Amino acid sequence: MTTRNLDALFHPSAIALVGASNKPGSIGAVIAENLFEAGFPGPILTVNAKERVLRSSLNHAHVNDLPIPVDLAVVTAEPDQVPQIIADLGAKGCRAAVVTASAFGEGAKLEGTEVLQRMLDAAKPHLLRILGPNCIGFISTGARINASVAHLMPAKGDVAFVTQSRTMANAVLDWASARGIGFSHVISLGDKGDIDFGDLLDYLALDNTTRAILLYVESITDARKFMSAGRIAARTKPVVVIKAGRSAAGAQAARSHTGALAGADLVYDAAFRRAGMLRVPELREVFEAITTLSSGIRLHGDRLAILTNGGGAGVLAVDALEVADGRLGTLDAATLSTLDAALPANWSRANPVNIHANAPPKRYAEALKALLADKGSDGVLVLNCPTAVTDAKGAADAVLEVLETRPRAPVLTCWLGESAAGEVRRKFAARRVPTYETPDEAVRAFGHLVAYQRNQTLLMETPPARTFEEPDRAEALRIVQGVLAAGRKALGEFEAKAVLAAYDIPVVETRIAATPEDAGRIAAEMGLPVVVKVLSHDITHKSDVGGVRLDLHTAAAVEAACRDIIASVAQKRPTARVDGFTVQQMVRRPNAQELIAGIANDPTFGPVVLFGQGGTAVEVIGDRAVALPPLNGVLAREMISRTRVAKLLAGYRDHPPADMEAVASTLIKIAELLADLPQIAELDINPLLADENGVIVLDARIVVNEASQDGTKRFAIRPYPPEHVKQIPLSDGAFVTLRPIRPEDEPGLVDVVRRSDPQDVRMRFLGSVKDFPHLMAARLSQIDYDREMAFVAEETSGDICGVVRIIADPDNDEAEYAIMVRSDMKGKGLGYRLMTEILDHARSRGLKRVFGDVMRENGPMLHMAEDLGFKVAPSSEDPSVMRVVIAL
Repeated sequence: MTTRNLDALFHPSAIALVGASNKPGSIGAVIAENLFEAGFPGPILTVNAKERVLRSSLNHAHVNDLPIPVDLAVVTAEPDQVPQIIADLGAKGCRAAVVTASAFGEGAKLEGTEVLQRMLDAAKPHLLRILGPNCIGFISTGARINASVAHLMPAKGDVAFVTQSRTMANAVLDWASARGIGFSHVISLGDKGDIDFGDLLDYLALDNTTRAILLYVESITDARKFMSAGRIAARTKPVVVIKAGRSAAGAQAARSHTGALAGADLVYDAAFRRAGMLRVPELREVFEAITTLSSGIRLHGDRLAILTNGGGAGVLAVDALEVADGRLGTLDAATLSTLDAALPANWSRANPVNIHANAPPKRYAEALKALLADKGSDGVLVLNCPTAVTDAKGAADAVLEVLETRPRAPVLTCWLGESAAGEVRRKFAARRVPTYETPDEAVRAFGHLVAYQRNQTLLMETPPARTFEEPDRAEALRIVQGVLAAGRKALGEFEAKAVLAAYDIPVVETRIAATPEDAGRIAAEMGLPVVVKVLSHDITHKSDVGGVRLDLHTAAAVEAACRDIIASVAQKRPTARVDGFTVQQMVRRPNAQELIAGIANDPTFGPVVLFGQGGTAVEVIGDRAVALPPLNGVLAREMISRTRVAKLLAGYRDHPPADMEAVASTLIKIAELLADLPQIAELDINPLLADENGVIVLDARIVVNEASQDGTKRFAIRPYPPEHVKQIPLSDGAFVTLRPIRPEDEPGLVDVVRRSDPQDVRMRFLGSVKDFPHLMAARLSQIDYDREMAFVAEETSGDICGVVRIIADPDNDEAEYAIMVRSDMKGKGLGYRLMTEILDHARSRGLKRVFGDVMRENGPMLHMAEDLGFKVAPSSEDPSVMRVVIAL
């Protein structure tokens, strides 16, 4: 389930408190007081077998005695009583319940786990949703509901706070109350027996009383649901996350470097980033970030201009920018000229723009206008230091006057001090201009804007088309299955490289030798110099046991090196069996960087791709980035950019830039390999050499297990579904390729609109469309295959000639469809075939209904809908639109 019956939680017609009490200090008494005092406008009924009256209201002995139906119940009973209470509530028509009791199977308590399951089983026949157990309840300020044990009712606001921790809920309420911060909802999830983060993100994404969402996360249970819901929510409003357990080790004992490096917290970071959310490390930063992002300011880059009347404050801001997610902007010639005319002759003539301690309000206004017009910065921080000769309030008014004509200009403010500055900050806050007490807080907030915008951009960035061939999946699978059939878990180096070669990942030529003499002969045939490595399924890291010899120039040297390796292994790992040696050419690429790339498995989010600086000291260096598959060119390049080695790959001194396209393609191919081969548990490519000539794998290791499910079901984000690709005939005898849409199809969608008659476009979009902007096209091409599906019809030329889509509700009950066929392709049966394909897909997903809105004048579409079995009726919202619905 997802949002089904959550309306009963947030907007109940009546509430029952089961376990209400008159005993001072009891949970039943605290919740009763909170419920009655919050001002809920509907009936509140109480249930307790031992009470006759509660707070001057008639009490009921049993749930079955309730005189009217209730949508929401708050249950404070002991755990063993809860399943029967839930069953009785469901039978009475209750659709949501808050369960506050703990001891439902924490840790390894089997008895509590069984009670929890009995509670869920009791709720299931009635589709009754449960918040908790082990939670403080929830608060909805707009509906005036305080169904919690919280010690205070927060002010009304537009931030929804969802927390997994009972204590954190109370702490945040107390902290926010002292600062005048209000909430739309405060929801304590507790043990997430039923309702979880994904459910609430789906609901809050469409909640018009919520402008921003704050999450306090300890763990995620359903990763795919969380990612789908999170990406939808983050597209509509800011989602800020604080995650507990940042320093936890995360990775268990792993056979590979990637397994050791991909700690759980790093994976959570990658998940939040991929969902378009902003993660902050500290509680204080949470509300700074919420305030900043809720202002509506959006940036186009990371360059900051600083305007100040005090040099010291400007220097502090620059220092803070050194460690923040941003950089100092530049001033162009036009801006310098404008500022020269408006400012004293001795102004700083650089960024920060120091307009001096005696700056009157007009000087602030003129300087701010100039900086907002400068293309060398993406945002402006206005600082004010209190002095005896200036008017701090007047300066603030001047700034606000400038912003009157630029309501969402990227301006942050910092008025230092307390007495006069406090009043100014309140004035800025009232006008939704972000304001802070210190320069470092302001710069940190700018960093939040930068990071948030970068994550949002990644959600909508159009990736380049693939530039490499389809892999030899059958060969890779044959190798992996052969290893498993032999009872082994680890592929040998030769086998691992063969798997990579099947995916067109360049590998150095490698051959196997059984004896030192074989190695010498092979080296002479291959061409000297060579590298020799031990071949043993018992050894994970060959260099740890002296199992690698480099730069061998003669066959005799190769044979001697092999004998040295045997002796070294016998001394350092006497139980290891030496199966032979691998011989490969000595690669000389003096400009190359040693990289690591690979795969690890996270217990929550499934497989992840890892990238960073490689070599023997890879775990000491600790330079790595993690990303959730699937990957495309944009995501792969962003992943690379998050590592320190990215600066070396960009080139320096006499080292030319590395072939970044080759590095990014390697990461994409690794992600594809991961989708195709669910048997792969871990993969190390270390080192992966990268220079201006491309990449090449020198060593690789793969760990495999029997697959428990197919590759894509393990992913937190459902990847591209190639099984839907097919050829379909048209009425004129031509064929087109039907396939799921890809993110890189954005230009193709724009082309369909451009080549279509304006009247056809109007019919598709239910109104005139003068242009088709990037964000709209990106949203239509970058879909969540877990919630949506879009099929495109592609001609042999590669041009898209039609597209059909469905978008399902979170409960997978019904979906809305939309279709467009390029004007020159009408009359060939393409529209009818696209509709039958998308309806077949909807049936296969288990959807119950598909509907669409069609303009009344669009006769061909209405006739086709009737032919397909849709029922046609006027829309209740717009007389010019007809609603068509088909039951599946």
